[in-house]
Amino acid sequence: MNLEKLSTEQRNQSTMDLDEMSVLDVLQTMNKEDRTVPEAISETLPVMEKFVIQTIASMKKGGRLIYVGAGTSGRLGVLDAAECPPTFGVDASLVVGLIAGGQKAFTEAVEGAEDSEEAGKQDLENLNLTENDVVVGLAASGRTPYVIRALQYAQEVGSTTASIACNKGAAISEYAQFPMEVVTGPEVLTGSTRLKAGTAQKLVLNMISTTVMIGLGKAYQNLMVDVQTTNEKLHHRAKGIIIQATGVDLETATAYFDKAHGNVKVAIVMILTNMSYEEALQQLEKSEGFVRKAIQK
Repeated sequence: MNLEKLSTEQRNQSTMDLDEMSVLDVLQTMNKEDRTVPEAISETLPVMEKFVIQTIASMKKGGRLIYVGAGTSGRLGVLDAAECPPTFGVDASLVVGLIAGGQKAFTEAVEGAEDSEEAGKQDLENLNLTENDVVVGLAASGRTPYVIRALQYAQEVGSTTASIACNKGAAISEYAQFPMEVVTGPEVLTGSTRLKAGTAQKLVLNMISTTVMIGLGKAYQNLMVDVQTTNEKLHHRAKGIIIQATGVDLETATAYFDKAHGNVKVAIVMILTNMSYEEALQQLEKSEGFVRKAIQK
């Protein structure tokens, strides 16, 4: 499909006088346009559900979740991957973001990077891609050569494949078992897909990674029980989570946090079951990390 025929490249009839609008008018117009994004995402939920279920199954077999994209799409994938370790306590190798042009491309444009088909394959080869891995191709246009070749290679390996595009009939959809097309339409500023298209991709990535992690036992109730306490703020948050999960006071939460060697999940299980540290740790292992299952045993 020619670039000019993509809906993300069309001119938005509501913003033809964008350069003459007041600051408030521009802001109100953008806000109005942004409100259409969640509705567009809702159309993809049936496919997203199947994809998340498959991803959870693949990751339980030792697979990884790998995002592949270029430009804004690539940066969003890298961002989502980078936020998983501190939020969910997973190793940095479990959720990976690949961007055309490498790390340098995260902060500046790399000429021709998105057009390199070979790099799309090579970057996945460098990760030693396996059939247990899950590869998500990200491209607002849905036609990025780097992403297409990455998905093709993932298919060859036997990995689970998914795609997120912001145009109907996207080329990358042809190479994905789980194609998600979030049709966000013309941008306020013509062709600037860092706007609605970028917002849509960010929201979808939030939904995918969060739901997958919940399915892997990274939440109890609606609490981040695998949060990593890497700074003072997160130490306070961890103790707050223990208090919210168990109803104990701060002094008790702090004592059990220390007894659990900083492991929030273990502290919660210890409090709710009167188990020792070793018993709680063993119980969580038997329950595959699910706190709710551990305290019901």
